[in-house]
Amino acid sequence: MALTDPATVPATAAVAPPAFDVERIKRDFTVLSDLTPGGRRLVFLDSAASSQKPTAVLDAMTNFYEHEFANVHRGVYALAEVATHRLESARAAVATFIGAPSSEEIVFTKNATESLNLIARSWGAANLGAHDVVVLSELEHHANIVPWFQLQAERGFAIRWIPVAPEGNLDLTHLDELLDGAKLLSITAMSNVTGALPPLKTLVDAAHQAGALVAVDGCQYVPHLPTDVVDLGIDFLAFSGHKMLGPTGIGVLWSRAELLASMPPFIGGGGMILDVTTEGFIPDVPPARFEGGTPPIAEAVGLHAAIDYLTAIGMANIREHEIQLTTYAMQTLQSRLGDQLTIHGPGDPHDRGGLLSIELTDIHAHDVSQVLDEYGVCVRPGHHCAKPLMRKLGVVASARASLYLYNDEADIDVLADALAATAEFFAI
Repeated sequence: MALTDPATVPATAAVAPPAFDVERIKRDFTVLSDLTPGGRRLVFLDSAASSQKPTAVLDAMTNFYEHEFANVHRGVYALAEVATHRLESARAAVATFIGAPSSEEIVFTKNATESLNLIARSWGAANLGAHDVVVLSELEHHANIVPWFQLQAERGFAIRWIPVAPEGNLDLTHLDELLDGAKLLSITAMSNVTGALPPLKTLVDAAHQAGALVAVDGCQYVPHLPTDVVDLGIDFLAFSGHKMLGPTGIGVLWSRAELLASMPPFIGGGGMILDVTTEGFIPDVPPARFEGGTPPIAEAVGLHAAIDYLTAIGMANIREHEIQLTTYAMQTLQSRLGDQLTIHGPGDPHDRGGLLSIELTDIHAHDVSQVLDEYGVCVRPGHHCAKPLMRKLGVVASARASLYLYNDEADIDVLADALAATAEFFAI
């Protein structure tokens, strides 16, 4: 490939098909045509942990490594300019995808966990003291709990908890009291256990009225629903590339430009400074301020390709597909297994994402998952890094089946057959 003006380099190698056709989409994911060691068709239902990658993403990253790789922002030779263009084009694509006003509000991190830690260690360390309050919910992933406990141990602020209601969403009865005096509400946009979709607009309005900022863990939300940070009115958003068809090793933190400008650096090193002397240093402006060291360049290229793929299909179309498939799944599983089966979370598929945390009576989730694997069905057993929620539900572990754009009713039918066989095997 001959080098050209970076501005003329196409963003990705390929894009997704224009229509939402699951069979056609499946063909873009090579692994879905593979057979399991037992000779069965692979039924991948673990996208909440990490999604599969279409060939468009793999091809874009391979092309970058083969023809365009160099380090970014410092080199003045053509190859380095192409690589820098790739990185910054990916940043612009992320901004457009989530409705951010500027690409300068997009910070690349390792994953959403790092993004949430960045909020705690940068904004939190600069703004929280012994008399302050942070509000979390019982739906949260450990990544949106542990950083606040770590900072609390140093600064002494209070942590309050929005409880979970019996149907699996949040109980907002005492929301105003919980937010009274709070500086931050840090909340998931979709539970990775129950699939519950907290009422973000209600929460954001109440938090802002109380004088609190709002940070959102969008890991399960951004890959599945249209996202517009301005419309949501939030102040921070964290999400990961690997759950939205992109590669591992790249996450995103978005925040309003004026907030990022007020926050100190998260890590120190090359790339995040304007000047260093023997007396100290001056940090660069955002987003460079928060991207010390070599950034995830090839991963950004892959994320850009994933965004192009999702955009071509349409996030509203993906959401509608998942509502229909979740409806079919809940009806099919409950019809086949009756009171042997518990699906945690809201009963209305419109109130939840496309993930189902399943219990079979008196069968441990790991046993369920192992039997399902014999049928080619991939689900995730365990506490899903959400132990406070699991304790609230009275559950040690669940088998979580999570759906995405490449799943269809045939996948659900295999899941139902495998669960029925599991129940029969354990004679419940």
